[in-house]
Amino acid sequence: MKKFIFPLVALSLFLSSCHGSKNLFGNGFSAEQTEIIMSKDSLIPMRVYKITDKKDSLLLRTKSAKIKANPNDVVLQHFVKRLYATVRDSLSMGVGIAAPQVGVLKNIIWVQRFDKENLPFEVYLNPVIKEYSKKKQICKEGCLSIPGRSDTLSTRAFSIKIAYDTMTAEHKTETIEGFTSVIFQHEIDHLNGILYLDHLSKDIQDAKK
Repeated sequence: MKKFIFPLVALSLFLSSCHGSKNLFGNGFSAEQTEIIMSKDSLIPMRVYKITDKKDSLLLRTKSAKIKANPNDVVLQHFVKRLYATVRDSLSMGVGIAAPQVGVLKNIIWVQRFDKENLPFEVYLNPVIKEYSKKKQICKEGCLSIPGRSDTLSTRAFSIKIAYDTMTAEHKTETIEGFTSVIFQHEIDHLNGILYLDHLSKDIQDAKK
């Protein structure tokens, strides 16, 4: 642990001496984002942004940017580990998380794959939904950024086709069904500044018609 602390402190001091948000590493992260990411060990969770805080809410409503998939990117590797630590933290214990939820506006998500053996968590870079099935499903949703609340939605597609980049810079497409597709839809919404409450509002409007 002591060997790891020194480089982080040195990096933090270096970044704090720089001006503006210029990207120093060529990886798409700003200096401020890099400082936040590298300020603590990779096993330490990050603060989850909540809609109950005005500044947090504004960021959660902001569209995220693409990230370059680079297996040699130390900051990216460190960030995805901390993002995973956050979603698995005892205070969270979610089934998915998106980078904006920890204040980093990059297209990165973790999703628990309930459609795979042993229910693994997997990370996805730049995920995009290419197709939605006409068939819908009813599912109860909650959100780490919306504390103390859950709601039932009927607008989620049963099946989706997604495209994404892996941490090893491979570009893939995949079709996902059922509850796992709901998690993907929920997390990809976060990358576009959308919360599940927006879909709930549509449900209510449709019911009144």
